[in-house]
Amino acid sequence: MADNVTPLASLSLTHVYYNPDDPISLLCAWLALVPQALCVVYATLIWSTREAEVILMFAGQLACEAANFALKRLIKEERPARIHSTGGKGYGMPSSHAQFVSFWAVALGLFLLARHTPREQQQQQKQKQREKKKQVTNVKTTTNGSGNGSLFKTLTDSATDLERYAHEPWSFAHRFVASLGALVLAGAVAWSRTYLGYHTEKQVLVGCGAGTLCAVAWFVVTHVVRQSGLLGQILDFPVVRWFRVRDLVVEEDLPQAGWEKWEEQRVARREVEERKKAL
Repeated sequence: MADNVTPLASLSLTHVYYNPDDPISLLCAWLALVPQALCVVYATLIWSTREAEVILMFAGQLACEAANFALKRLIKEERPARIHSTGGKGYGMPSSHAQFVSFWAVALGLFLLARHTPREQQQQQKQKQREKKKQVTNVKTTTNGSGNGSLFKTLTDSATDLERYAHEPWSFAHRFVASLGALVLAGAVAWSRTYLGYHTEKQVLVGCGAGTLCAVAWFVVTHVVRQSGLLGQILDFPVVRWFRVRDLVVEEDLPQAGWEKWEEQRVARREVEERKKAL
Protein backbone atom coordinates (compact mmCIF):
# COMPACT_ATOMS: atom_id res chain seq x y z
CA MET A 1 0.00 0.00 0.00
CA ALA A 2 2.82 2.38 0.90
CA ASP A 3 4.52 1.74 -2.46
CA ASN A 4 1.57 3.31 -4.29
CA VAL A 5 1.86 6.70 -2.53
CA THR A 6 2.65 9.48 -5.00
CA PRO A 7 5.77 11.44 -3.94
CA LEU A 8 5.15 15.09 -3.06
CA ALA A 9 6.59 17.90 -5.15
CA SER A 10 7.82 21.36 -4.13
CA LEU A 11 6.45 24.59 -5.58
CA SER A 12 9.71 26.01 -6.89
CA LEU A 13 8.19 29.47 -7.37
CA THR A 14 8.70 30.23 -3.67
CA HIS A 15 11.09 27.41 -2.69
CA VAL A 16 14.54 28.77 -1.80
CA TYR A 17 17.51 26.78 -0.51
CA TYR A 18 19.70 28.61 2.03
CA ASN A 19 22.11 27.93 4.88
CA PRO A 20 20.13 28.09 8.15
CA ASP A 21 23.31 28.82 10.10
CA ASP A 22 24.13 31.91 8.02
CA PRO A 23 22.07 35.09 8.65
CA ILE A 24 23.20 36.55 5.33
CA SER A 25 21.99 33.45 3.56
CA LEU A 26 18.58 33.88 5.22
CA LEU A 27 18.49 37.51 4.05
CA CYS A 28 19.32 36.38 0.53
CA ALA A 29 16.47 33.88 0.69
CA TRP A 30 14.07 36.70 1.48
CA LEU A 31 15.56 38.81 -1.32
CA ALA A 32 14.82 35.94 -3.69
CA LEU A 33 11.11 36.60 -3.08
CA VAL A 34 11.30 40.25 -4.24
CA PRO A 35 10.09 39.46 -7.80
CA GLN A 36 7.00 37.75 -6.41
CA ALA A 37 6.40 40.72 -4.11
CA LEU A 38 6.73 43.10 -7.06
CA CYS A 39 4.11 41.11 -8.98
CA VAL A 40 1.75 41.61 -6.04
CA VAL A 41 2.55 45.34 -6.12
CA TYR A 42 1.87 45.46 -9.87
CA ALA A 43 -1.49 43.73 -9.46
CA THR A 44 -2.48 45.96 -6.55
CA LEU A 45 -1.57 49.18 -8.36
CA ILE A 46 -3.32 48.11 -11.56
CA TRP A 47 -6.51 47.27 -9.70
CA SER A 48 -6.50 50.32 -7.41
CA THR A 49 -5.28 53.04 -9.80
CA ARG A 50 -6.20 51.70 -13.28
CA GLU A 51 -3.19 53.70 -14.56
CA ALA A 52 -2.13 53.05 -18.15
CA GLU A 53 1.54 53.62 -17.28
CA VAL A 54 1.46 50.88 -14.62
CA ILE A 55 -0.26 48.50 -17.05
CA LEU A 56 2.33 49.27 -19.73
CA MET A 57 5.19 48.70 -17.30
CA PHE A 58 3.74 45.36 -16.19
CA ALA A 59 3.27 44.34 -19.83
CA GLY A 60 6.93 45.13 -20.44
CA GLN A 61 7.85 43.12 -17.35
CA LEU A 62 5.99 40.10 -18.73
CA ALA A 63 7.68 40.55 -22.12
CA CYS A 64 11.04 40.61 -20.34
CA GLU A 65 10.16 37.34 -18.59
CA ALA A 66 9.22 35.82 -21.95
CA ALA A 67 12.60 36.91 -23.33
CA ASN A 68 14.34 35.26 -20.36
CA PHE A 69 12.38 32.05 -20.95
CA ALA A 70 13.50 31.99 -24.58
CA LEU A 71 17.13 32.87 -23.81
CA LYS A 72 17.48 30.09 -21.25
CA ARG A 73 16.28 27.48 -23.71
CA LEU A 74 18.41 28.93 -26.47
CA ILE A 75 21.66 29.10 -24.47
CA LYS A 76 21.02 25.98 -22.31
CA GLU A 77 23.71 26.73 -19.75
CA GLU A 78 23.37 24.77 -16.52
CA ARG A 79 23.29 26.23 -13.03
CA PRO A 80 26.25 25.77 -10.67
CA ALA A 81 26.84 22.14 -9.68
CA ARG A 82 26.11 22.76 -5.99
CA ILE A 83 22.51 23.81 -6.59
CA HIS A 84 21.86 20.74 -8.75
CA SER A 85 22.83 18.51 -5.83
CA THR A 86 20.00 20.06 -3.79
CA GLY A 87 17.40 19.59 -6.51
CA GLY A 88 17.60 22.93 -8.32
CA LYS A 89 15.84 22.88 -11.68
CA GLY A 90 16.08 24.72 -14.97
CA TYR A 91 18.85 26.44 -16.89
CA GLY A 92 20.87 29.22 -15.33
CA MET A 93 21.78 31.57 -18.21
CA PRO A 94 20.65 34.30 -17.84
CA SER A 95 19.44 34.69 -14.26
CA SER A 96 15.70 35.33 -14.32
CA HIS A 97 15.79 37.07 -10.92
CA ALA A 98 18.53 39.46 -12.04
CA GLN A 99 16.75 40.15 -15.34
CA PHE A 100 13.41 40.74 -13.61
CA VAL A 101 14.64 43.23 -11.00
CA SER A 102 16.94 44.98 -13.49
CA PHE A 103 14.02 45.62 -15.81
CA TRP A 104 11.90 46.88 -12.90
CA ALA A 105 14.58 49.21 -11.51
CA VAL A 106 15.62 50.67 -14.88
CA ALA A 107 12.02 51.04 -16.10
CA LEU A 108 11.05 52.77 -12.84
CA GLY A 109 14.07 55.07 -13.08
CA LEU A 110 13.30 55.99 -16.70
CA PHE A 111 9.73 56.80 -15.74
CA LEU A 112 10.65 58.93 -12.74
CA LEU A 113 13.53 60.79 -14.41
CA ALA A 114 12.46 61.03 -18.06
CA ARG A 115 8.67 60.72 -18.24
CA HIS A 116 7.17 61.83 -14.92
CA THR A 117 6.77 65.62 -15.13
CA PRO A 118 4.25 66.94 -12.55
CA ARG A 119 4.80 70.62 -13.43
CA GLU A 120 1.29 71.21 -14.80
CA GLN A 121 -0.27 69.65 -11.69
CA GLN A 122 1.90 71.90 -9.54
CA GLN A 123 0.62 75.02 -11.34
CA GLN A 124 -2.99 73.90 -10.91
CA GLN A 125 -2.38 73.31 -7.20
CA LYS A 126 -0.99 76.81 -6.71
CA GLN A 127 -3.95 78.27 -8.61
CA LYS A 128 -6.36 76.46 -6.25
CA GLN A 129 -4.53 77.89 -3.26
CA ARG A 130 -4.77 81.44 -4.65
CA GLU A 131 -8.50 81.04 -5.31
CA LYS A 132 -9.04 79.69 -1.78
CA LYS A 133 -7.24 82.66 -0.25
CA LYS A 134 -9.35 85.02 -2.36
CA GLN A 135 -12.57 83.37 -1.15
CA VAL A 136 -11.49 83.70 2.48
CA THR A 137 -10.71 87.39 1.99
CA ASN A 138 -14.12 88.04 0.39
CA VAL A 139 -15.94 86.20 3.18
CA LYS A 140 -14.08 88.18 5.82
CA THR A 141 -15.11 91.43 4.17
CA THR A 142 -18.78 90.49 3.84
CA THR A 143 -19.16 88.94 7.28
CA ASN A 144 -17.29 91.60 9.26
CA GLY A 145 -19.68 92.85 12.00
CA SER A 146 -22.54 90.61 10.86
CA GLY A 147 -22.23 88.15 13.74
CA ASN A 148 -21.52 85.27 11.39
CA GLY A 149 -18.03 84.68 12.76
CA SER A 150 -18.37 80.91 12.95
CA LEU A 151 -18.66 80.61 9.16
CA PHE A 152 -15.58 82.79 8.70
CA LYS A 153 -13.68 80.73 11.26
CA THR A 154 -14.58 77.53 9.46
CA LEU A 155 -13.43 78.81 6.09
CA THR A 156 -10.26 80.23 7.60
CA ASP A 157 -9.43 76.93 9.27
CA SER A 158 -10.15 75.11 6.02
CA ALA A 159 -7.79 77.33 4.06
CA THR A 160 -5.14 76.90 6.75
CA ASP A 161 -5.47 73.12 6.54
CA LEU A 162 -5.08 73.17 2.77
CA GLU A 163 -1.95 75.30 3.04
CA ARG A 164 -0.54 73.13 5.82
CA TYR A 165 -0.68 69.99 3.68
CA ALA A 166 0.25 71.63 0.39
CA HIS A 167 3.71 70.70 -0.82
CA GLU A 168 5.87 70.87 -3.88
CA PRO A 169 5.78 67.84 -6.21
CA TRP A 170 8.78 65.54 -6.14
CA SER A 171 11.82 67.35 -7.45
CA PHE A 172 14.33 65.77 -9.79
CA ALA A 173 16.55 65.10 -6.77
CA HIS A 174 13.74 63.23 -4.98
CA ARG A 175 13.03 61.14 -8.06
CA PHE A 176 16.74 60.44 -8.50
CA VAL A 177 17.03 59.16 -4.93
CA ALA A 178 13.98 56.91 -5.42
CA SER A 179 15.47 55.56 -8.66
CA LEU A 180 18.79 54.96 -6.93
CA GLY A 181 17.02 53.06 -4.16
CA ALA A 182 15.36 50.81 -6.74
CA LEU A 183 18.75 50.11 -8.35
CA VAL A 184 20.28 49.26 -4.96
CA LEU A 185 17.45 46.81 -4.24
CA ALA A 186 17.86 45.26 -7.69
CA GLY A 187 21.60 44.92 -7.12
CA ALA A 188 21.00 43.23 -3.77
CA VAL A 189 18.61 40.72 -5.33
CA ALA A 190 21.04 39.97 -8.17
CA TRP A 191 23.95 39.51 -5.73
CA SER A 192 21.87 37.17 -3.58
CA ARG A 193 21.59 34.71 -6.47
CA THR A 194 25.36 34.16 -6.51
CA TYR A 195 25.58 34.07 -2.72
CA LEU A 196 22.97 31.33 -2.56
CA GLY A 197 24.71 29.44 -5.35
CA TYR A 198 21.81 29.50 -7.80
CA HIS A 199 23.82 31.27 -10.51
CA THR A 200 27.36 32.10 -11.52
CA GLU A 201 28.48 35.73 -11.63
CA LYS A 202 28.40 35.60 -15.43
CA GLN A 203 24.78 34.41 -15.43
CA VAL A 204 23.77 37.21 -13.08
CA LEU A 205 25.61 39.88 -15.08
CA VAL A 206 24.04 38.70 -18.33
CA GLY A 207 20.64 38.76 -16.62
CA CYS A 208 21.20 42.33 -15.46
CA GLY A 209 22.26 43.35 -18.95
CA ALA A 210 19.28 41.66 -20.58
CA GLY A 211 16.86 43.28 -18.12
CA THR A 212 18.39 46.70 -18.72
CA LEU A 213 18.19 46.33 -22.51
CA CYS A 214 14.58 45.19 -22.27
CA ALA A 215 13.69 48.18 -20.07
CA VAL A 216 15.31 50.69 -22.43
CA ALA A 217 13.72 49.06 -25.49
CA TRP A 218 10.30 49.01 -23.81
CA PHE A 219 10.65 52.67 -22.83
CA VAL A 220 11.31 53.55 -26.49
CA VAL A 221 8.30 51.47 -27.61
CA THR A 222 5.95 53.12 -25.10
CA HIS A 223 7.32 56.56 -26.04
CA VAL A 224 6.42 55.91 -29.68
CA VAL A 225 2.99 54.62 -28.63
CA ARG A 226 2.39 57.82 -26.66
CA GLN A 227 3.75 60.25 -29.23
CA SER A 228 1.86 58.64 -32.09
CA GLY A 229 -1.44 59.02 -30.26
CA LEU A 230 -2.02 55.28 -30.26
CA LEU A 231 -2.31 55.17 -26.46
CA GLY A 232 -4.99 57.86 -26.53
CA GLN A 233 -6.95 55.91 -29.13
CA ILE A 234 -6.71 52.73 -27.04
CA LEU A 235 -7.91 54.57 -23.94
CA ASP A 236 -11.00 55.64 -25.91
CA PHE A 237 -12.06 52.05 -26.62
CA PRO A 238 -15.39 51.29 -24.87
CA VAL A 239 -14.01 48.22 -23.10
CA VAL A 240 -11.03 50.21 -21.82
CA ARG A 241 -13.30 52.99 -20.60
CA TRP A 242 -15.53 50.39 -18.95
CA PHE A 243 -12.51 49.32 -16.87
CA ARG A 244 -11.90 53.04 -16.12
CA VAL A 245 -8.28 52.98 -17.30
CA ARG A 246 -6.70 56.43 -17.09
CA ASP A 247 -3.38 58.13 -17.81
CA LEU A 248 -2.77 60.65 -15.04
CA VAL A 249 0.34 59.49 -13.21
CA VAL A 250 2.68 60.99 -15.82
CA GLU A 251 1.75 64.52 -14.74
CA GLU A 252 0.21 63.90 -11.32
CA ASP A 253 2.44 64.14 -8.27
CA LEU A 254 2.76 60.66 -6.77
CA PRO A 255 2.26 61.45 -3.04
CA GLN A 256 -0.38 64.07 -3.86
CA ALA A 257 -2.57 61.84 -6.02
CA GLY A 258 -6.14 62.09 -4.74
CA TRP A 259 -5.13 64.22 -1.74
CA GLU A 260 -6.91 67.40 -2.87
CA LYS A 261 -10.15 65.47 -3.42
CA TRP A 262 -9.89 63.99 0.07
CA GLU A 263 -9.18 67.42 1.60
CA GLU A 264 -12.13 68.99 -0.20
CA GLN A 265 -14.45 66.27 1.14
CA ARG A 266 -13.06 66.63 4.65
CA VAL A 267 -13.45 70.41 4.58
CA ALA A 268 -17.01 70.10 3.25
CA ARG A 269 -17.94 67.77 6.12
CA ARG A 270 -16.51 70.19 8.67
CA GLU A 271 -18.48 73.06 7.18
CA VAL A 272 -21.70 71.03 7.38
CA GLU A 273 -20.98 70.17 11.00
CA GLU A 274 -20.34 73.83 11.84
CA ARG A 275 -23.62 74.87 10.25
CA LYS A 276 -25.52 72.20 12.22
CA LYS A 277 -24.00 73.46 15.46
CA ALA A 278 -24.95 77.04 14.62
CA LEU A 279 -28.65 76.11 14.18
